[in-house]
Amino acid sequence: MSAPSRFDRGHTDDLMTFLAASPTPYHAVANAAARLEKAGFRQVAETDAWDTPAGTGTGGRYVLRGGAIIAWYVPEGAEPHTPFRIVGAHTDSPSLRIKPQPDSGAHGFRQVAVEIYGGPLMNSWLDRDLGIAGRLSLRDGSTALVNVDRPLLRVPQLAIHLDRTVSTDGLKLDKQRHLQPVWGLGDDVREGDLIAFLEEEAGLPAGSVTGWDLMAYPVEPPAYLGRDRELVAGPRMDNLLSVHAGTAALIAAATSGAPLPHIPVLAAFDHEETGSQSDTGADGPLLGTVLERSVLARGGTFEDRARAFAGTVCLSSDTGHAVHPNYAERHDPTHHPRLNGGPILKVNVNNRYATDGSGRALFAAACERAGVPYQTFVSHNSMPCGTTIGPITAARHGITTVDIGVAILSMHSVRELCGADDPFLLANALAAFLEG
Repeated sequence: MSAPSRFDRGHTDDLMTFLAASPTPYHAVANAAARLEKAGFRQVAETDAWDTPAGTGTGGRYVLRGGAIIAWYVPEGAEPHTPFRIVGAHTDSPSLRIKPQPDSGAHGFRQVAVEIYGGPLMNSWLDRDLGIAGRLSLRDGSTALVNVDRPLLRVPQLAIHLDRTVSTDGLKLDKQRHLQPVWGLGDDVREGDLIAFLEEEAGLPAGSVTGWDLMAYPVEPPAYLGRDRELVAGPRMDNLLSVHAGTAALIAAATSGAPLPHIPVLAAFDHEETGSQSDTGADGPLLGTVLERSVLARGGTFEDRARAFAGTVCLSSDTGHAVHPNYAERHDPTHHPRLNGGPILKVNVNNRYATDGSGRALFAAACERAGVPYQTFVSHNSMPCGTTIGPITAARHGITTVDIGVAILSMHSVRELCGADDPFLLANALAAFLEG
């Protein structure tokens, strides 16, 4: 029997707020943590001992590290060997990242030097009003977030009069020469100018910033689109849509009042777009360390840890490709996921996705309990298939993993497109999974 849906279009409204407030992975995890705190979760430091009441008791906990967050809820009666139910996601998106020496310029323009992060659709960054946001590392060892949420930068496109072939041969962009944004006029390149400006914007003393992780982002807010507002256009849906849904689902499970047979977990990693090999990526030790410490803090042994992991299931939630009405031949002819058709189950027999038949059955059962329809995505045989944190999670931790997500258009564009119903359909499915 399906459960009544707890998330509706209001969840999509909230997603748009979350996207606008989360221009970087650091802001995304800070916003997720604030929502968890409001629901009664408490942060635990990795450098503290967890065999104390702060780490051993029931209730919600979370760990923050850079652009990653691991959160979990220990229900009443949980044993050290109680399995976990994990929603996995990633916080990063393809973007323009600020270089270590950012101040540059030429021909009377002052510019900011950027490096290409991940695999963006580079043309989508042209002629966009861009802000700057990220993390500042201070001389005293602390960090501060900064967000200049107004038009500050722009990558101007070359006028068609100076490249008549663009309409016939297509746009060709050189990553080094053609994507450096302008942010002012002047012949003098002043070293330290950008960081001094950001110190002032963040209310920090001059000269206090000694390191930075900064990125440009489009300041245009998310918006409903279409005659009947059936669509949502916005930035960073890949993959903050899943981070937002996973946070909401974890809070729903923790506050449901229902007995939970598993320990629900949200694992949102950084650096998926560049291979996940970092201390905050899915290919690092963060998730395994946190889960193992949770078992040991509750009096468990290595045997309890092995039993818990053996019964653990992870839903790796990331966006996937909806069928494109103008390029339907690029999709498998028998698998055409549609916007507002419900979450997608992602399958690839070469293990680019971790889903197998038993995983499909687990996901189908969660969708049935939630009363949510679902679809299946398989790549066209002649098209290389992308991948996610799913296979990495399965291989690194030896846990059953299923790759799912929401079907979107314009993936890796500055502005992606999804169905307005799919975010809350995903959240309902995730909540049913975590409670299952």
